[in-house]
Amino acid sequence: MNHAGPDLETLTRRLAETPPDFLDEPRVAGSGRVAVPALVNDLARMLGGRMGLEVLERFEGQSARNDRNRLAVTMIGAWLLADHWFLAQRCDPGSVVQALAEVAAELAAATPAHRFVADPERREELARTMMARLGYRPAGETPAQATDRLAAISATERRRLLEASRAAEQRAREIREALARKAAAESADKWTRE
Repeated sequence: MNHAGPDLETLTRRLAETPPDFLDEPRVAGSGRVAVPALVNDLARMLGGRMGLEVLERFEGQSARNDRNRLAVTMIGAWLLADHWFLAQRCDPGSVVQALAEVAAELAAATPAHRFVADPERREELARTMMARLGYRPAGETPAQATDRLAAISATERRRLLEASRAAEQRAREIREALARKAAAESADKWTRE
């Protein structure tokens, strides 16, 4: 997040106004309406590049259960990245497509795609996450402010902290149980010696 990016409000407004075509069903295993690889390639072309088939295959859906939400988030992310600010930066198309794939997979694991349009906090999360992955921060924020705010609203970060908390609690429970067993064994040894 070393470089100042666009105004966050502009991006969240863009997400709130996502056209219906970008909210349609992604094509997965022969059903659905939107060919996500074509959409991603269009984005790359807008950025001045072109993606090879091996890259675009990552955006093919094989299973509705496993791929639908990820591809739906990809479509919304492509709409976000087609903003004139990103296009004017002339970012490397390969890096942008890579960031789009990673962010979509990460966020789709925790949140249904429609929430990145309907929920103000999730819109902010998608915009901040995408900017951060591309090395930008919202205009008017320091890198520390941008990092702190992203950590505060990130569903992925909350899930990671919850899992870490559960693991720490499990470890503490195991230690308590081991100490109780050791105390019981020492007590039994003491009684047998006396």
